[in-house]
Amino acid sequence: MKERLTRICSLLLWMLTMVLLNTQAQTAQNPTVFADVPDQSIIRVGHNYYMSSTTMHMSPGLPIMKSNDLVNWKIINYAYNILDDVDELNLANGKSTYGRGSWASSLRYHNGIFYVSTFAQTTGKTYIFSTRDIEKGPWTVVSFKPALHDHSLFFDDSGKAYMIYGSGRIMLAELSDDLSGIKQGTAPRVLIENATAVSGSAGLGAEGSQMFKINGKYYLFNITWPKGNMRTVIVHRADNLTGPYEGRVALQDKGVAQGGLVDTPDGDWYSYLFRDYGSVGRVPYLVPVKWENGWPVLGENGKVSDTVKLPPAKNPIPGIVASDEFTRAPADRPLPLVWQWNHNPVNSLWSLTKRRGYLRLTTGRVDTSLLLARNTLTQRTFGPTCTGITAIDVSHMKDGDCAGIVLLQRRYGWVGVKVIDGNKFIVMVNAQTDSPVRVARIPLSRRVVYLKAMCDFREKTDKGNFSYSIDGKLWNTIGSTLQMAYTIPHFMGYRFGLFNFATKVPGGYVDFDFFRINEE
Repeated sequence: MKERLTRICSLLLWMLTMVLLNTQAQTAQNPTVFADVPDQSIIRVGHNYYMSSTTMHMSPGLPIMKSNDLVNWKIINYAYNILDDVDELNLANGKSTYGRGSWASSLRYHNGIFYVSTFAQTTGKTYIFSTRDIEKGPWTVVSFKPALHDHSLFFDDSGKAYMIYGSGRIMLAELSDDLSGIKQGTAPRVLIENATAVSGSAGLGAEGSQMFKINGKYYLFNITWPKGNMRTVIVHRADNLTGPYEGRVALQDKGVAQGGLVDTPDGDWYSYLFRDYGSVGRVPYLVPVKWENGWPVLGENGKVSDTVKLPPAKNPIPGIVASDEFTRAPADRPLPLVWQWNHNPVNSLWSLTKRRGYLRLTTGRVDTSLLLARNTLTQRTFGPTCTGITAIDVSHMKDGDCAGIVLLQRRYGWVGVKVIDGNKFIVMVNAQTDSPVRVARIPLSRRVVYLKAMCDFREKTDKGNFSYSIDGKLWNTIGSTLQMAYTIPHFMGYRFGLFNFATKVPGGYVDFDFFRINEE
């Protein structure tokens, strides 16, 4: 009898364990995307969700992503190829726009048209892009001055368009019917004089506005950062767009903040937010929302859960990042949407057709720094660990040329080939102190070399390491560990980058055979 009871108990324990494991397997984990996808704006149209995000100085920019479950996303489009043609965006005349370019966007759907708007400190303008087909385009654009900071594009029931914007002091501006600027004869008005006040003394004034109308009430989401505390979500509500507004702290946990609201076809509500997570960047979180007395209540007892009752996340490959063999069919896009150039590219200096199955990067000028070099092709890194591998033909490099793979941020590191006095060397450069140091140099007699960059973001370890191989099979560690750091001047998580730049004479080129990305 005792043995039988023991067996039954063991069986029940096993069944309970299986149920728990299965339940856990069917839930999503926070962060829902372990990669740099900040400043999200999300809408639902039917059963599809669409999201815009910030990529600032990258080109093409203002990415549009699609999901059918709020967790698994795929890049489907960009609102623009280049934001504007100015020196800062072109990396020309020693200028750059790291940490600027286009910032927080606002994605909306109104009367069958998709709108996504943004603003740029670089140009001092506000931009509004529109299309009837968010997946295929084309997009039309209007722009105007000034740049309305962290704005929310909002269409009221009357059909009028507004922008809610500002920092601390939140403003409301009515737009012209064609959205080409602030409506003539009107002036922006103060919506909330001191939106920050509800969270106490703030080091960061209320910003990141996102406005929603739900069940007849207006809800304005903002982020603040009270002194000595953490990033905080605040919400104001009113019966009329113009107010008066009452506000409260909606969430203060783990620094998860800045975003808004989205509902599911089944009537569930979530708040989409992000969290600073070291050098990988700002990663998306989903927080369940309940409604109590007309207020959205975020989280469970004010806390952000590590799991969400949504489908589990799949690998970010190939929706957010992807390998590329650089082989193209005639109908293919020249570059898959996972790729972005660091600033505006020079299209005449890169090619996928001059040598079939290879990406060719040709130098067009002399540069003094990798950070000022044009045509660095990038993808996001992602957590908890990831690796990028490439093979490069260096036969046609010129003296002083540098080419390879970089972990790109202000404090970067790279492994590649440099030509010194006519001789080729495999080198590793570490710029974690803002002053690039060549910490390894190995003679290279082959025309092809394999290069690897590895990232470890576990528990914000933020370590980058590099390797090389002559045959693609036996790998050798090279140089020193890069202590990655998320710096505000770049304001972006680390990226894998493929590059080639000249330090003495332009005209040399290299051919990248492939780029393969995977979890470690």
